[in-house]
Amino acid sequence: MEIATATADDIPELVELLCILFAQEAEFTPDVEAHTRALSTIIANPDIGVILVAKNQERVVGMVNLLFTVSTALGERVGLVEDMVVLPTWRGTGVGSHLLSRAVDKARECGCRRLTLLTDADNHAAHKFYERHGFVLSEMVPFRLAVA
Repeated sequence: MEIATATADDIPELVELLCILFAQEAEFTPDVEAHTRALSTIIANPDIGVILVAKNQERVVGMVNLLFTVSTALGERVGLVEDMVVLPTWRGTGVGSHLLSRAVDKARECGCRRLTLLTDADNHAAHKFYERHGFVLSEMVPFRLAVA
């Protein structure tokens, strides 16, 4: 298995992974067109972020999305970990740990001072996974507003 930066050629397999992820998340539903548009934008604009993929014999088996922004509190670049998903048949094999570890390394390489991520409140397996990798529960509470 190798971890690599996603390319436009990976988009169809990434869309499949996002459909798996969003089918299990409470606030989202799969939307192939939206996923394709977003993935294309991120891949074409490395200043926005980077998508890392885990591949086994050229087949994408997992992905993680690292998006960049600037924290006014820190005065520096920070990252948002999104779309962490592994094919169900590959879960429990270490793929997720490898992806997350590489995302943390990439964040450091890109000058990020902090990483933040969101999970569903009832996704206790994900909470334990991220805690095992050094993430701690924040006192911040997310709010959303659709503006379009």
